[in-house]
Amino acid sequence: MATGNRMNREQFFAAIAGLGEDQLRKVLWTVYWRGTAAVRERVETEIAPPERRPAPAVREEVDPVAVLATVREFVALARSGAYLARSRAVSPKERSGWRFTYRRLFADARAALAVDDIGPGSAAMAELIDLACRMRDYDYFRSDDPGEAAGVVVSDEVGVLWGRTLEHSGFPGFAQTAAAQFLRWESEHGWTRRGFGKVPEKERPLREVLASLFTVSDHWVTFTEHYLAELDARSETRAARSRGRGSGGTSRDFEREQRTGVFTDWHLTLIEQFAGSDVEYLLDRVVSHPEFCGPDLLYVRSRLAHRRGDLDGARTLVHDALETLPGHHEFLAFARQIGAELPANARRVAEQRGWTGD
Repeated sequence: MATGNRMNREQFFAAIAGLGEDQLRKVLWTVYWRGTAAVRERVETEIAPPERRPAPAVREEVDPVAVLATVREFVALARSGAYLARSRAVSPKERSGWRFTYRRLFADARAALAVDDIGPGSAAMAELIDLACRMRDYDYFRSDDPGEAAGVVVSDEVGVLWGRTLEHSGFPGFAQTAAAQFLRWESEHGWTRRGFGKVPEKERPLREVLASLFTVSDHWVTFTEHYLAELDARSETRAARSRGRGSGGTSRDFEREQRTGVFTDWHLTLIEQFAGSDVEYLLDRVVSHPEFCGPDLLYVRSRLAHRRGDLDGARTLVHDALETLPGHHEFLAFARQIGAELPANARRVAEQRGWTGD
């Protein structure tokens, strides 16, 4: 079997030659269920009866450079407040119809990604996704929840971008680009403000989008190395800024704690991938990285210690995590699982939930 980024046609057919019908169904189901929206649509088209297959769409040629320019203009106007009627650069009709423009620009960016030179399309898609992430916290449009109003499933759009980047640049090139985007775009509770509605029901964490693109174990290693390199670069940049402006300790710690919470499940996934392997040292780099701190980091360290057989260390770490977040469900459940002593506040919460111990 090929060990590079992907098998060729002959290698693929040789690899599946020994699979039975049930095994092939399972493989196809895994690809369909874990794939991006584009992959699911392709599978649905291929398995549909011929009479129900849609006719090939006829789409006008797009100019990727023009698409990028239009996207940048839209994003700049939004961030300037123009869609909130703070300037005459956007007409009242355009302000009220911003969501239609927004969706059209995503469609144009996808089309721009389909050409040989994906540079402009990639940049356009990244600009739109950056805006989607900022819309959770900033008012750029007259909407209570602009993410839900726009109807754009950010994780699907990221999947389209990453899939095309992987196809175009190979895995090393994809990993270098996607690691920075993953750190910038991943969200603990999705990309809408309220976290419920039609859009959140379709969203997936970006760690799942990533996992669907990793086909060999080396992909996990390569991506994690780029992930750590990006964290190192961020840490160096922040340290340089702190030297120039003062420490800013409180806001800095809050930002690190927030980041740690967002990436806790990702780090637990890495523990499952690397614990006991010859690249386990990557886990030590993750759990000791200065870009992470707080109770979520203690919890991850506790899980790693437990996986390594250090039960006393695991109990101490999860106890310390519960000192700060005594009501955290996962912390309490893990503490109960490994028989850790609970802090007084956490013990009261456990008693209220009926977790009195076995």
